[in-house]
Amino acid sequence: MAAGKPGLGSHAERPQASWPCLAAVSAGRPRDAETLSVALQQVTTCLGGLGAAVYRIDPGAHRLVLAAADGPAAADVQPWAELGDDERQAPVLALRRGAYTWVGGDSLGVGATGIVAMPLVGTDGPIGVLSGLVAGPGEPDEVRRSFLRTVAQWVGTGLIGPPGTPPGPGPVSAAARSVRMSELTVALAEAITTQDVARAVADYIQAPFGADGLVLEVLEGGRLHVVGSAGYPPEFLRVVEGIPLEANETVHDVVSTRTPRFIESRAEIYRRYPALREVNELSPKEAWAFLPLLASGRVIGLCVVSFSRPRAFSEGARIWLMALSGLVGQALERARLYDMEHARAQELQRGLLPKALPCLPAACAVARYLPAGRGEEVGGDWYDVMPLPADRVALVIGDVMGHGITEAATMGRLRTAVRTLADLDIPPDELFSRLNDLVSEVSEDTYATCLYAVFDPVAATFSYSLAGHPPPIVVHPDGTVHTADAAPDPPLGAAKPPFGLHRLHLSDGTMLALCTDGLVESATRDVEQGMAQLRQILAEAATPAPHPTAAEEDADIRHLENLCDRVVSALLPDREQMNDDAGLLVVRVRCTAPRDVISWNLPVDPRAAGQARDCIREQLRDWDLDDLVLTTELLVSELVGNVVRHATGPVHLRLLRSRALTCEVYDGSLTTPRIRHPTHTDEGGRGLQLVAALSRRWGARYLQDGKCIWTEQDLPDRAGAA
Repeated sequence: MAAGKPGLGSHAERPQASWPCLAAVSAGRPRDAETLSVALQQVTTCLGGLGAAVYRIDPGAHRLVLAAADGPAAADVQPWAELGDDERQAPVLALRRGAYTWVGGDSLGVGATGIVAMPLVGTDGPIGVLSGLVAGPGEPDEVRRSFLRTVAQWVGTGLIGPPGTPPGPGPVSAAARSVRMSELTVALAEAITTQDVARAVADYIQAPFGADGLVLEVLEGGRLHVVGSAGYPPEFLRVVEGIPLEANETVHDVVSTRTPRFIESRAEIYRRYPALREVNELSPKEAWAFLPLLASGRVIGLCVVSFSRPRAFSEGARIWLMALSGLVGQALERARLYDMEHARAQELQRGLLPKALPCLPAACAVARYLPAGRGEEVGGDWYDVMPLPADRVALVIGDVMGHGITEAATMGRLRTAVRTLADLDIPPDELFSRLNDLVSEVSEDTYATCLYAVFDPVAATFSYSLAGHPPPIVVHPDGTVHTADAAPDPPLGAAKPPFGLHRLHLSDGTMLALCTDGLVESATRDVEQGMAQLRQILAEAATPAPHPTAAEEDADIRHLENLCDRVVSALLPDREQMNDDAGLLVVRVRCTAPRDVISWNLPVDPRAAGQARDCIREQLRDWDLDDLVLTTELLVSELVGNVVRHATGPVHLRLLRSRALTCEVYDGSLTTPRIRHPTHTDEGGRGLQLVAALSRRWGARYLQDGKCIWTEQDLPDRAGAA
């Protein structure tokens, strides 16, 4: 408190007061009192504070004189009724600096946490100060500071400007408007998207002013785009959508001058803006308030409040509408930034997750990803389905702990790494050992849970490893459901290899449900309860797997889609309350029919290649694949010959008929086959070049006791159709 100013007792001991000094306004005009009344109520409401005050400059005495005060603590500002220009109080500092000022602490002893002040500027310079007592914790945020600047601008203009339209009775009292103002402030503070802002404006601005129409537009690229409306037919909105700023005189006038326009009748708008007569004739309204939406010192859009009948706008109504538009402008700017970030985040998420899951001979899969609540809508959950040689399928689902752009980027790195390691065809436990190193290198505080599995349709085995992740749920063809009994290792980044490798034997048509903990865990249930509920849903929805014809595959996918939707609806009924991302991957597996696979053991001597050709020739004719006999004989001869010359036994040959013809040769060596570049005089070294030329693709994978070299060939059209 400044020296010489008397102290006061507690707030409870002091009498309540309201508008003690309105008569002190120098001009003494009724509209000045109305301007101050509205402005001070606005400031108190905006700050959620204890009161507000307006000071006028007394240039002869070099001091600030209290002109008006309002709020529960209005009487408490009497010790500051006069402030010399050498004092250190917030109103004086704001005037001295010519800018918004915040002074923390309870200088008046009224229970405030601080005082804000904003200079009032007229046409010839500063004329006073607008000040408010803040009750909440900390300094007001940028939205409230910008609103205070807007109110200060209007008060400065209103106290010296010409009288406006004579006041007329409004449809709602000033007290009711103040309540609606408070509600609008809360609604805009909670608004996230542009649509949220539009709904809040429609809900809280129309009724207090008796309005029945609203258009909220943003200015982008010199054009106006409608982002929210009420009370207008779609035909009219289509006409005004995207209209150039220069083509709309009314809007151009408002935007260029940053001054609202109040049109009280259709005759007035025809007179003032004759070039827009054709557009205005389409409007069902008779009176309009065109309010510029300001944010960060620029016009970002327009709020048009309209009425079905002509009406006069009182000075109070004009001030209220301008004050409301200041709040709306800040909220809309924040919402637009969110919308842009949201769009970029969604684009990032779409780029990181699979665009579509493949429907493979051994598996059909459907997935869902649901980001947490109303945030950036990206996170660290991911899933993928990857085809492997011999119709095997790799499945992965994981969760980088945390939520946001950083976690999404880490997820993208892990997904890329998993795909790369899956192409090397290494088992799940070894893949996790390498992935664990990658997670540890990202950051000491980065962790990820993960499930990686490989389904072999010939052996009917599901091999998987768990790193801190929920285990798979198995739905058998007979409808029984159980959770795989496997103890997970710690999450990636916190684990130490080796990782456990678990195996399940699956029947044809078995369904698997893989999920992240965000799907089954919430504030109202733990993971075990969520897993039990998921098992119940899967048991109720389980149906016998259809036969894998083309039409029935489509039916199976539709069934899996419906099942995913049912699971999500049951476990996550309110997405707004989600506090973690959720991922779900549902897979139906298919085992290879015995008639589509055959194998032979071959001797480790030069006779092996001839025997292999005989076996191939006979089997392909049985499968009605005579067109592939010659090519397959060449491939098998080369692969078996390489084993006899460069590797060790035993030698094993296997053919697999599916959407392609797969030929596999197994041996007991771990040597790596590689294509050489022989010279013209070399007698060998061209075998793998021949293999690469004759097959669609080829490769090698390594087993515990050796390796397998495989090739794939496209089936003839008639065989593929069959």
